[in-house]
Amino acid sequence: MEALANHGLNQTRPGRALHVTYRTVFILFSLSMVMDGVAGVLREQNGQEAMRLLGYPIYVLVIVGTAKLLGVITLWQTRYRLLREWAYAGFTINFVGAFASWLAVEPSLGTLVPPVVMLIVLFTIYTLEKRGRQANA
Repeated sequence: MEALANHGLNQTRPGRALHVTYRTVFILFSLSMVMDGVAGVLREQNGQEAMRLLGYPIYVLVIVGTAKLLGVITLWQTRYRLLREWAYAGFTINFVGAFASWLAVEPSLGTLVPPVVMLIVLFTIYTLEKRGRQANA
């Protein structure tokens, strides 16, 4: 249980700010992906409209939504690091794919900024996690 609480991050005084920042961003990212994943699995109306506009079949919502939920579960477990790396890669592919899709169909700030912001948040989490592990090594 201790490993789950720390995610490998140093909790000494110098590492405390790093840990708090990591946990805050990690929790916000997780909540965002859970909400988006559930909306996809339930085929929420806005998601269906976006899929139609992008030219994707509606069932892609369920596939991507399920992948997001599994990705969040994988990020929360601490036993299998390689699996976590795959989850980070999956989220990266998702955000880059979303950016490319919107760029091809409807390039505007409203459609291009969200995947870029989420990609930055994901890279922040990944970097902070790596720094925390290095501090513990």
